[in-house]
Amino acid sequence: MSEHIDVTRDGRVMTIRLARPEKKNALTAAMYSAMAEALAEAEADRGTGAVVLFGSGGTFCAGNDIADFLAAPPDSRDTPVGNYLYGLARATVPLLAGVDGDAVGVGTTTLLHCDMTLVTARARLRLPFVSLGIVPEAGSTLLLPRIMGHARAAELIMLGDAFDGARAVELGIANHVVEPDALEEKTLALATRLADQPPTAIREAKRLLRGDQKALEAQIEEEMRVFMAQLTSAEAREAFTAFMEKRKPDFSKVG
Repeated sequence: MSEHIDVTRDGRVMTIRLARPEKKNALTAAMYSAMAEALAEAEADRGTGAVVLFGSGGTFCAGNDIADFLAAPPDSRDTPVGNYLYGLARATVPLLAGVDGDAVGVGTTTLLHCDMTLVTARARLRLPFVSLGIVPEAGSTLLLPRIMGHARAAELIMLGDAFDGARAVELGIANHVVEPDALEEKTLALATRLADQPPTAIREAKRLLRGDQKALEAQIEEEMRVFMAQLTSAEAREAFTAFMEKRKPDFSKVG
């Protein structure tokens, strides 16, 4: 397990907490591996009735740790990132999230695999993939249009603007806006209610709600292929260089 991922249990509820607040819970390969292991453990244990994802330090997840990510990009399914994404897609146990503060990139696409999500008004979700010269992941190009329709999904993906917790509820990504001080209590209470449901019925209901599993996994694989191709492009080099240099990227001479 990563030192930056805390996994705890309370009865039939497993909590996975991102515990790297000094970096706004930006994910490293080790953190991806730890979360994938926790999800696999929950799947294998029929005594686990729900899994909850939390951030820490007033932030859910600021996305990937850029330096760590570029040092070992996810070029196949059998990588820490791949294992985590497919773990989300294949999960049969109910997944929940409590989101406060930033939820950037994978911090937002993770929520598309959650069955229920509570957010605070100060939550700030964002999908900056295209702005970085790459494309979204986690099956989000399939799941987002399914949730909110093509036009609104295209706006989120192609422009990458941030949106708050209330907008996340309006778009169908989250269930309710709650006060920051009540976020964890209410999310865990919801998880306990789900965990107390008949275990087979709840997992079968989730499977039916999710729909075509093969289509979702195929979309994740295609996203990963395009993602890796774009990652080596001149566009991505300019975008990431500008990000590291804290300047506006210039794509006028890229092509």
